Amino acid sequence: MTLSMSTLTAIRLMVTTGRSCCPRELSAEKLAGEAQTWVNRRLQFTHGYGIALSPVNEVSAEGLPELLVKDIPPTGVFDITLPQIYFGEKTDDYVVVNTRTQEFDYPMGDENVYGYYQGTGGVSLGSLLRRLVYAWQLGDFNILISGELTSESRVLYYRNIRERVNHLAPFLKLDSDPYLVVGDGRLFWIQDAYTTSNRYPYSEPFNAELNYIRNSVKVVIDAYNGDVTFYVADPEDAVIQTYRAIFPDLFVPAEQMPAFLRSHWRYPQDLFDIQASVYQSYHMRDARVFYNKEDLWAVPREVYAGGAQVMEPYYVIMQLPDEDEEEFLLMLPFTPVNKNNTIGWLAARCDGENYGRLLAYFFPKERLVYGPSQIENRIQQDTTITEQLALWSRGGSRVIRGNLLMIPLGKSNLYVEPVFLQAEAGGLPELKRVIVAAGDQIAMAPTLKESIAAIFGAEAPPTEPVVEPPTPAEPEEPPIADIASLIEKAQQHYDAALQYLKAGDWASYGEELDALKAVLDQLAELTARENS
Repeated sequence: MTLSMSTLTAIRLMVTTGRSCCPRELSAEKLAGEAQTWVNRRLQFTHGYGIALSPVNEVSAEGLPELLVKDIPPTGVFDITLPQIYFGEKTDDYVVVNTRTQEFDYPMGDENVYGYYQGTGGVSLGSLLRRLVYAWQLGDFNILISGELTSESRVLYYRNIRERVNHLAPFLKLDSDPYLVVGDGRLFWIQDAYTTSNRYPYSEPFNAELNYIRNSVKVVIDAYNGDVTFYVADPEDAVIQTYRAIFPDLFVPAEQMPAFLRSHWRYPQDLFDIQASVYQSYHMRDARVFYNKEDLWAVPREVYAGGAQVMEPYYVIMQLPDEDEEEFLLMLPFTPVNKNNTIGWLAARCDGENYGRLLAYFFPKERLVYGPSQIENRIQQDTTITEQLALWSRGGSRVIRGNLLMIPLGKSNLYVEPVFLQAEAGGLPELKRVIVAAGDQIAMAPTLKESIAAIFGAEAPPTEPVVEPPTPAEPEEPPIADIASLIEKAQQHYDAALQYLKAGDWASYGEELDALKAVLDQLAELTARENS
């Protein structure tokens, strides 16, 4: 399939609000040595509290994340009625709740705010026999003798969500990256799970471990109560059909999942990594070419935090060719083996009825399409950029070049790479520059808006980065002032949309997005004149 995408789409991608959600889990092991008591570890410091949420494409004036949900207790665009996190990724120890010891929620001024567990999770310790059994099972004599426990006390264990799911369904293979979502005022973890086998007929093994894998189950864990629900996302999978016959009460049809949870589905990266690895060989359709391994692909390399590494798949919001609106995708570019130019890319769709569909895009082999490592080399060879980065490095700061994003643009690509600055003594990295490359042009500016203006304001980006002799008649350049004015208007509508989003005014938010689209349409029409 030939790639075809407008300039407008690439700009739209950069202003679309993606979000990064981070749970505020509690690390009780970091208490001071004298505070590492049984009461503190098991009865008082029992849970995390709240989340931090930020758009991934917006920063403050200081280069720090612009938070949509912040502070403790959490405030922002979501009303979270149960911010406590009793079950998470860092909750590796058991705790006892509803004791005579109040549970720590969060600090406030010179004092702390405390509370009690009000959920249904855990097992009651109301009888002496139960306390004796759990003291033996957990290897903790304090459960039996402590005077802090009451008839209402409950023990919460297997609180690590991966460990919890594994105990319930050890026959499922779990994805390495569960993620937290907000819905109905509560916090939920979504854990992707796979059915696997190493005995599937006529199938090539992957890493000598398996030759069959399907993302058949979406596991949802309540961060407050610990309730675990196994939703069957792929009922056509023969393996999950067998497990459902064995454990009929364990699995629930995906149709029963609440809509606010279904909207948070994303294609799992572990599965995509396997599929991308296999596709590096199996994209070849000619039997002779496949047998001789003449057209093997590879995953490109990028510069990250001062070192080279293999590029990882990344989630983006973009509009695919022949589609009417943007969607959430997981994508990864490819290069030919032992070469650095881009040859194609693979994307997994995540939204609605298109969830789970894979799309492969091929670039013409006879033309040069710059690859990520070639762009990285060009960045390092740009004297203006390297001088600025070297100057920062000599000033007692650490320069961190972030992940390089390749964004399809026409028959070429737009590359975006953030540059962060971090003090050698530590502290939060701050976004200081954004590098943008399109065709033969590279620009570095304090903001994405300025970098795009530097590229689009001088001339429209080439649709094909092919080195060709200049044509006798050069097209008329679009007026730079008009382009700058449109970019400024787009920024104003975008800023207004974010303010309405933070205020929860969804009607005004939609109006600003419509206005933003109209401005971007004008910008696309203006910059396209040079290509006509």
